[in-house]
Amino acid sequence: MAGPTATLALGERNGARVLALGGVLDVTSVGALWTGALRQAAGASRGLVIDLAGLAGCDTAGAAMLLALEAAQPGATIAGAVPKVEAVLQLSRKALVAPPPVPAALSPPWRVVIGSGLAIVGDGFAYVGEAVVALLRLPARARQFRVADLLRTADQAGVRAVPLVLLLGMLIGLILAFQSLVPMRRFGADLYVANLVAISLLRELGPLLAAVVLAGRSGSAFAAEIGTMKVNQEVDALATMGIDPMTMLVLPRMAAAMLVMPALTVLMEVAGLLGMSVVLVASGIPLIAIAHQVANWVRPGDFFGGLAKAVVFGTAVAAIGCRAGLAAGNGPRAVGVAATAAVVGGIVATVVLDGLAAVIFFRLGL
Repeated sequence: MAGPTATLALGERNGARVLALGGVLDVTSVGALWTGALRQAAGASRGLVIDLAGLAGCDTAGAAMLLALEAAQPGATIAGAVPKVEAVLQLSRKALVAPPPVPAALSPPWRVVIGSGLAIVGDGFAYVGEAVVALLRLPARARQFRVADLLRTADQAGVRAVPLVLLLGMLIGLILAFQSLVPMRRFGADLYVANLVAISLLRELGPLLAAVVLAGRSGSAFAAEIGTMKVNQEVDALATMGIDPMTMLVLPRMAAAMLVMPALTVLMEVAGLLGMSVVLVASGIPLIAIAHQVANWVRPGDFFGGLAKAVVFGTAVAAIGCRAGLAAGNGPRAVGVAATAAVVGGIVATVVLDGLAAVIFFRLGL
């Protein structure tokens, strides 16, 4: 049996079958020799010797054939290989050895998990530092800060979100008032539903829900827009031209979010109070009594504290959305992954910041 560049001869030595290979065993000759050689190796009942003394060279395909012949007959030996053939065989044996399984309890190691978490935290602090540096250098880079982008972003994040905010605020006010009215009526405290809903909206729910709307509508849009620029290497082109992406892309969006969040929060609260009033008026409570309760129980600190939280929430949502876009990878899925990360990160950050603000307000007696 012969291939284009290799030969195979059969023989006997001390009762064992000998397969003597010669020439060069490469990918062009393996196909012609493989089936016949494997049949001879499997049929060797008294031992098998694979003699490579006449083999001048082989590639990985030839090494795979030699290892298959060795595995076909238990106790088979490979002899006479020249150093370069032996080296290819050793490398092929190492490549075929399966790595030991990693126990489930150790995968991934706790050091890897902690290291990944620290790396994420470090990247976050680095991003915040870059934003602060860009803000400090803004007077020197005023031409890179595009007011047109700020106004366009404010229009998309604020003006176009007004219908959704009003609808959501009205529904939240209706639901809160209705769900609170049922148990409060058992104790004859119907009128105090106005206090409960008003304080809840102004202190917590108004800023929080407005931030959720901003994260869903605008945070994802920021990540998708900047992520597309990153995938198309436009961000790299800006840096090459000496334009700071933080100043041109991030700061206008953060400023727009800070400007529109208080307005969205106020609209959310007004709509919620209107929804609450509809339920209470329908239950027989006069509108003047509702207004009296709200005016007497809601303090200015509740309103301005909610607006302060709204500014912080808007900054966090915009910063996380822009960060997700700048961190987008390559490929068709990168933009979608960035948008998802922006929405999830924005909502989680808003809830965490709201909890911290509640603790701080409680400690300060606000």
